[in-house]
Amino acid sequence: MSIPQMHLAAFVTAGPGRPGGWRYPSSVPGWLNADYYQDIARTLEAGRFDLAFFADILSVPDRFGGSTDTQLRNGALGSLRLDPLHVLSSMSAVTTRLGLAATVSTTYAQPYTVARSFATLDHLSGGRAAWNIVTSFQEAEARNFNRDSQFPRELRYERADEFLEVAGKLWDSWGEDALVLDAAEPLFTDPARVHAIDHDGEFFTVRGPLNVPRPPQGYPVLIQAGASAKGKDFAARWSDVIFCSHASFESARAFYTEIKERAAAHGRDPRQIKILPSITPIIGTTTANAQRLRDELYDLVPPLGGLSTLAYHLDVDLSTFPLDERLPEVEVPGVEGHYREVREITERDGLTLRELGKQYGGRVEGGFVGTAAEVADGLAEWFTGGACDGFTVQAPYQPGGFEEFTRQVVPELQRRGLFRTEYEGRTLRENLGLDRPEAGEWAHRAPLSRRVAS
Repeated sequence: MSIPQMHLAAFVTAGPGRPGGWRYPSSVPGWLNADYYQDIARTLEAGRFDLAFFADILSVPDRFGGSTDTQLRNGALGSLRLDPLHVLSSMSAVTTRLGLAATVSTTYAQPYTVARSFATLDHLSGGRAAWNIVTSFQEAEARNFNRDSQFPRELRYERADEFLEVAGKLWDSWGEDALVLDAAEPLFTDPARVHAIDHDGEFFTVRGPLNVPRPPQGYPVLIQAGASAKGKDFAARWSDVIFCSHASFESARAFYTEIKERAAAHGRDPRQIKILPSITPIIGTTTANAQRLRDELYDLVPPLGGLSTLAYHLDVDLSTFPLDERLPEVEVPGVEGHYREVREITERDGLTLRELGKQYGGRVEGGFVGTAAEVADGLAEWFTGGACDGFTVQAPYQPGGFEEFTRQVVPELQRRGLFRTEYEGRTLRENLGLDRPEAGEWAHRAPLSRRVAS
């Protein structure tokens, strides 16, 4: 009987990302150079990672004290972010198996543009594109796109549902064999196999068809990270991969169970959704060395840099609370999953807001600190214990964190039979063990109200 294989994604930042990590002496500041990302791509492919995953942000956050200062000064979350689709195109040129995932917001983009971009990337990469779907929630982002305020959460997800429907229709607007290329006839494309979609909905009116043939994967792999009740329902219906963050094994396992049950309730095969919680492993030649590295990285985190990032994620101005008292219970317009995580940490460790800022800015998701064998032990426990289908690996500093993990932890997992030694296929879907969607798959994932309306 074969041993189940875990999947690995790498959370790569097209910028400094962590407010302390960029200050570490082994961090290499090549964020504006294609070579920097191409070297990371080669490292990840050598380590047989499933995909490189790029988050994105459409503003320099100003939620902390109404100013961008804490972000820019500390090299925090949104101080510098390149467009991930362009970065992935450069990484595609030097790899043949590594999946390529970019974040694009359904709140500010248009379905035709997004469907076309990801179909193009999927063709040019030979079937390795993935789209991380976000709905956006920050007022700072809204003000960069002709709006004075953000859409309410419910409306954002309603728009996202219709956005995914339109994208699916556009990817399906070309039949599988529509591109004929018969020079003698001549018949370039069979008009009978390409059709308009004539979508006329609440948020979008799109005639179609797409001017790119159907992607090699049918649809690019769809990724989502919803943690609110609405977000989890959206993710369970649409996602092929779910990115999440948890402060403990118990919360990770509870989330895993809930999402798989939600997927089944929507008529989906739970095995067709891969849940990959975020981890930030810190690896040393000895346990003590790893702990010293963790402490060194922690010391480099400026509290206000971490708090400004947390303020962005929660969409709450944390500058209004006393720094030397605990974070009170607050209403969170932003990412509920991050709020639950920091509440769990605050209550468990008794942290003040200042301490929480340092902890959040330099957080080690999952607590995986130790030798390569010890980190592999922890990953195996989560994986075999029903908490995940694999992991999204964040590097405490780039690019060295990915190099250390690939050189030390990956061989440990391979020796235990928990991770591949060679890629299973050519496309990202094949390597993730996901079925290729047939035309019309969008209708099976859309909410029932949209299926009936369409």
